[in-house]
Amino acid sequence: MKSLLIIPLAILALLAPLNASADFGKGVAAYASGEYATAAKEFKKAAEQGDGFAQFNLGIMYDNGKGVIQDNAYAHAWSNIAASEGHKNAKKNRDIIAKKMTPV
Repeated sequence: MKSLLIIPLAILALLAPLNASADFGKGVAAYASGEYATAAKEFKKAAEQGDGFAQFNLGIMYDNGKGVIQDNAYAHAWSNIAASEGHKNAKKNRDIIAKKMTPV
């Protein structure tokens, strides 16, 4: 009986990255057509599934206030998560946002 449960869970685990990729693609298409709120929604779905590119893009969108309310804390958080996933530009972006958040 246990083996019957393991098979569907294994299949779901394998499909999760494909679903994240689909959401990321939808996000890119929405962003390209100027539908920023839809892009943010799609990037968030993919970001929550561990897609580093979606996490980075969401950080940029929060930094610029495109499709979401501008929020340095969310921009920093998503950039930090993307950096921890290995996205090359996310660390640099995170550090830039951190400087904006530092009181003068």
